[in-house]
Amino acid sequence: MTTTTAAPDAAVGAPWQIDAAHSSVDFSVRHLMISTVRGRFGAVTGSAKGLDGNAARPELDVTIEAASIDTGNPQRDEHLRSADFFDVAQFPTLTFRATRLDGSVTGSFTLVGDLTMRGVTREVALRVERQGETTDPWANQRVGFSATGRLKRSDFGLTWNQVLEAGGVAVSDEIRISLDVALVRPAA
Repeated sequence: MTTTTAAPDAAVGAPWQIDAAHSSVDFSVRHLMISTVRGRFGAVTGSAKGLDGNAARPELDVTIEAASIDTGNPQRDEHLRSADFFDVAQFPTLTFRATRLDGSVTGSFTLVGDLTMRGVTREVALRVERQGETTDPWANQRVGFSATGRLKRSDFGLTWNQVLEAGGVAVSDEIRISLDVALVRPAA
C-alpha cells in the first residue's frame, strides 16, 4: 500500500468518518464444537479524531445496526435478531467508544473502549494495526486500520444455547472479532 503524508490544511482538525463501503465488521464463533460460523454487520457508522499521531488519546465513536447481521443464512440471521440473541427490537444498535490507547496510532497499538451490546456495557481491548494513509483522487484524506479481538457473548447477556447430547454446546461463548476500517476526512 502506498503511504503518503497529506499536506496540512483546514481539514486537519476535522473528524474522520468511517467509510462504510470500504470497511467490514466481521465475527466468528464455534458451532456444535466442530466448525466455525462467520458473519458480519453490514451497517456501521462512526467518527474519529486524533489519528494524526499527535493526540494524547484518539476519540472514536462507532455505531453498528444490530439488524444488519449477516451470516449467509437467512433463518439463522432471523434467530440472531430475536430476543434469544441481539433482540434488535429492543436494542437496535451496538456501540463502541474508545477510552484509552496503549501504543502509538502511527503503528500497532491496543485500543481499549466500552462496547455496548443488548444494553450491557463492558470494556474490550482490540489489537490494531495502522494500514496506511493516503490522499484519494478527489483530495480526501484516507487512513486504514485492521483490528482483532475476542469477547465472551455471555458478558453481554447473549446466553442462549443448547447442550449437545454428545457433550458441549451448540454455540461457543467466545466470539472472535475482525475489523477492517477505512476512514475518510473530506478535503477542505
